[in-house]
Amino acid sequence: MVLAETSKNNCLIPRTGLSPLFFSSSKGLTSSSSSPPISPTVSSPGHTFSEFMMEENIENAESIITKWDVNSSSLTQVTSLFHQNRKEAREYLKCVGDLRRSMHFLVSQKSASYKLVLAQKLMQMAMKRLEKEFYQILSSNREQLDPESVSSLSSDGSGSFYVEHELVSEDEAELKKAGESITEVERVSALVMSDLKAIAECMTSCGYGKECIKIYKLFRKSIVDRGLYLLGIERFKSSQINKMHWEALEHTIKNWLNAVKIAVRTLFTGEKILCDHVFAASETIREACFAEITMEGAINLFRFPELIAKSKKEPERIFWLLEFHEAISELWPEIETIFNSALTSAIKLQALSSLHRAGDSVSAILFNFRSSIQKDSSKTLVAGGGIHPLTRSAMSYISSLADYGRVLSDIVADHPPPGNSPSSESYFENPTSIDGPTSAGSVHLAWLILVLLCKLDRKAELYKDVSLRYLFLANNLQFIIDRVHTTNLKYLLGDKWASMHTKKIKQYALRYESLAWNKVFSSLPEGTSSVLSPEAVKDCFRRFNAAFDEAYMKQTLWLVPDGKLRDELKVSIARKLTPAYREFYETQLVALSGEENLEVLVRIAPDDLGNYLSDLFHGTPCSSNSLSSSSHSRGCLPR
Repeated sequence: MVLAETSKNNCLIPRTGLSPLFFSSSKGLTSSSSSPPISPTVSSPGHTFSEFMMEENIENAESIITKWDVNSSSLTQVTSLFHQNRKEAREYLKCVGDLRRSMHFLVSQKSASYKLVLAQKLMQMAMKRLEKEFYQILSSNREQLDPESVSSLSSDGSGSFYVEHELVSEDEAELKKAGESITEVERVSALVMSDLKAIAECMTSCGYGKECIKIYKLFRKSIVDRGLYLLGIERFKSSQINKMHWEALEHTIKNWLNAVKIAVRTLFTGEKILCDHVFAASETIREACFAEITMEGAINLFRFPELIAKSKKEPERIFWLLEFHEAISELWPEIETIFNSALTSAIKLQALSSLHRAGDSVSAILFNFRSSIQKDSSKTLVAGGGIHPLTRSAMSYISSLADYGRVLSDIVADHPPPGNSPSSESYFENPTSIDGPTSAGSVHLAWLILVLLCKLDRKAELYKDVSLRYLFLANNLQFIIDRVHTTNLKYLLGDKWASMHTKKIKQYALRYESLAWNKVFSSLPEGTSSVLSPEAVKDCFRRFNAAFDEAYMKQTLWLVPDGKLRDELKVSIARKLTPAYREFYETQLVALSGEENLEVLVRIAPDDLGNYLSDLFHGTPCSSNSLSSSSHSRGCLPR
């Protein structure tokens, strides 16, 4: 028999066949004191056994329902049924259920019975009591129904097992067994949840679901809203974000990153478990309740990253956007599980929108960063061919990006760098040659470094001395490789990348050496075994002195910051120059025996070359007469 709910008193009535007696209030009861006396049920020839049972159910229900009437003047008016006597609470719910079944029967069989009117009044009285009990349980058990406590209970785990037995069984051994795996807090939480569930099922089955749901939604929404407030989640507009000082905004972002994890894994998860348990009998009700309780707060929570993503595309904000993307990506499986109904799809869409917005903003900032390197128009020369400021700033930024390798790969997978131009390919191999499985993030960072190196090549052209151009490139590439080795870039770019670019440094060094020292090398005769004429020997010494003076004076001003590279360059020059000069010196000096002022012509002894070379690449000028003085009293001391 289908029942309908009246608009005035929310009572269950049959759709057709009602006697006017059913609506008569004069014979109904409003409290236990005004209840009409009920004579003992007597079996008569007109009574069927079913009628007898239904009427007996009504009589049994009257006794316990009127006892706990909220309008009575007895102690039960201010006492909680479920807190006072759990056995009686179970009996109360059973009697309400029997009363409902009796009403169904009477509506279909004897709709004119005065028992039906009595039953209706009893039902209204019972619903008022259960409504009050429902509210009292929610309000007096805040700690037990705290999301953190509830989220520790699994809807299909030991907590649920304990709940079912606590509700329907008095077997202490079974209760003990069920509670072995849960703590005292969990036990109490499960017990409270079971009471709420029992009341909700009873009220809903009797047609009073709206009253129950209204109480639940209002109370639990306040819990969720307060939880978000305590987590520091505020409501912002785009205009507010744009006006915030960076320090304040940074603090807000840090707080959000911590709060969102707690909100999803504790606050929303606990609320979902509680809602699903209390309204387990109706999927529609539990989904609607949970949606209304969490919708406003959850959407506001997940909107914040989108607001940041829409704000200024400043380079330093990329790291917070990467944090946003990583946080939402990490929580996404849980977000999908918690907000899994059509009614909460707007929450998922907001989280997804923030995820995509953060990714888009990261891509936009990366594009701007790449463009800023390519468009850098500074023509200021770095003294001595040292490390360019662009190299330092760009590598600091790129190495910081490497700390977000995984999330960066997710973002740039759909935004690969454009194909290399012919000019860039002429300098380096394609970055996709990185060893091991190549991620999109690795390729993108390698490509950004390639863009930087190509720009540095243009910067090198500003030096008039071609050899200094190659020293400048070697210095800056060495700095880049050192930065790769000391950051997470080494894991993303791999050993092959480092090896490939280390070889390039050696090529730069050889080009530098050839151009910077070729004049010195060529001042010495190719074959020094045969004795030359005195004039030829003098001419060779003069040419060597002049070439060495020029190279030495220039290159003491040049700079090689990396100690290892500096030593390698000096050793390489010495290995080529010292043996050749020593052979010439020892073979041809005899031709100048007896020559006056020989120390002026032969200023440098082979053993002193190493001392002179040690002065190179420190960026420290030497006195102009240092090479004209004795090899034992030079102005620049060995380093």
